[in-house]
Amino acid sequence: MADKKRGKKRKDEYTPPGEEVPNKPSKEEYNVGKWLRKNVPIKRTKFMNHNVEYFTGKRAVDALLESKFTAGDSPLFVTRDEIVDYLHVMLEHKFYHRARKVPVSEKELRERKKEKKKEPDSGEDEKPQEKEKEQNKGTDAESSVVEGKDPADKQQQKDKKKKKIRLEMHNDQRFVDSLDAYVWIYDPIPFHYWIFGALLVVGAIGICMFPLWPPIVRLGVYYISVAAACFLVSIIVMAMIRLILFCIIWLLTFGEHHLWILPNLTEDVGFLASFWPLYKYEYRGSGASSADKKKKNKKKKDKDSDAEDEKDGNEDVVENLGENIDTKRESSDDERNGKNSEFFVTS
Repeated sequence: MADKKRGKKRKDEYTPPGEEVPNKPSKEEYNVGKWLRKNVPIKRTKFMNHNVEYFTGKRAVDALLESKFTAGDSPLFVTRDEIVDYLHVMLEHKFYHRARKVPVSEKELRERKKEKKKEPDSGEDEKPQEKEKEQNKGTDAESSVVEGKDPADKQQQKDKKKKKIRLEMHNDQRFVDSLDAYVWIYDPIPFHYWIFGALLVVGAIGICMFPLWPPIVRLGVYYISVAAACFLVSIIVMAMIRLILFCIIWLLTFGEHHLWILPNLTEDVGFLASFWPLYKYEYRGSGASSADKKKKNKKKKDKDSDAEDEKDGNEDVVENLGENIDTKRESSDDERNGKNSEFFVTS
């Protein structure tokens, strides 16, 4: 009998020798875990090529100190140490695990950027980007001169803010009241998932029991299915007709006139938006090229207006500083001339 029981033992219950079987988590731990998932801020990153969510231990302890678990006549927690011990028990019950923050080096970031830049036709887009970077560097240098700060200090501050971190498994798996990262393993299923699942099961059973439906209901479902099929076929036919009509007009006018019926019919828009507007007409002849260029130039000017305003503002400030310096020099020269004239008069 003992051999049969051992044979029926599940793989999940197997533990290697020398290790104790951890107790199952209690209902209170599940409640605390759900509360932490909702109220403690999380961050997302990649851990072992998986997208994970993690939190910091200090924020979890601070949140529990101000939660409902420390209020009432019989609170679950009283001191900060009790919260740390309780969260350590939850870590042993596999609600989360401790991870180590490792800063990403500049070499790794450069390698990632190089991999992204391996796409074709990247050389054509590099020149305008380099010009924009040079212009931005110039404006940054001017603004730093105006404010009295060095551009190197600003770059150091930006580098500090843009430091990236990756996570690795920590060898010491215990909960510590610090800024260490703890990756969530416990992921509760939302309640509305259960409702949708139950509705799908009920719907599947109802479809399987279609022969047992009343004749009137079956007849109504038949008409509805025929109407839906006709609607889909009409959309396909309309898409073919609009394409044929566009090609005929384009060929007859040598590409100068473009006419689309229901232009949003095949676009990724809502149901009602796909049937509006009814048509779209464009003239792309010789006279329309100049108008199109003007429109494109206007759009570019609108996009670059903010940058131009910033540049103009910096240039105005620099010019004002130059004028002030010139006026100071002129005043100093006048004072010197006045002193020299007084000296000659007295002498």
